[in-house]
Amino acid sequence: MAPADDEPPTTAHPEPGLRERKKRETRVALSQAAIRLCVIHGWADVTVDRIAAEANVSVRTFRNYFSGKAEAIAASHLERMQRVADDLLARPAGEPLWDALFHAVVGRFVPSDDSAPQNERWREGVRLMLAEPALAGEIVKANAAAQRELATAVARRTGTDPERDVYPKLVAAVVAAGSATAVEHSLRAPEPVRLSAVLAEVFEQLAAGLPVP
Repeated sequence: MAPADDEPPTTAHPEPGLRERKKRETRVALSQAAIRLCVIHGWADVTVDRIAAEANVSVRTFRNYFSGKAEAIAASHLERMQRVADDLLARPAGEPLWDALFHAVVGRFVPSDDSAPQNERWREGVRLMLAEPALAGEIVKANAAAQRELATAVARRTGTDPERDVYPKLVAAVVAAGSATAVEHSLRAPEPVRLSAVLAEVFEQLAAGLPVP
């Protein structure tokens, strides 16, 4: 059962202390720096030294967080889905689950400047980065962890058990697959399209039970 309307919003993770917040900020900064550099300059031309310099930290600090650039890049997906899980739990209790999931996902997947599609150079850079074989294993691991986080939030939202019940795991897996499909479609569509529009279509189809066109 979902929490009552007068209950305060909950989150999937307790509010971290200052030290943990700083560590999380550093982790995010390193991951974003790795993504930005690889998209702009290409996988082969980006080193750990360059990522550390971009994030204004030492190589030793980078190594404290990640084993290499592939793990650093994949970390952004897990971080984003942890935020989606927290946002889901903060949505109004009476809101239908799929509406709440849509808003939580859009809030974290869609950039604030989504008023226009990204330029083709950036889209091509992201496509090449995601196609890098060295990244595949880390993406699989990050996605598995992300689905566990989201399943826990869905279970809390719906009054189910994330270990014993299939439902929250299934919802988390479907949301992960749908979000990934939307991102890939927006990157590979013949004409640039806004990710927010593709996500809206994806979640509309999911909420309707994927009716045959």
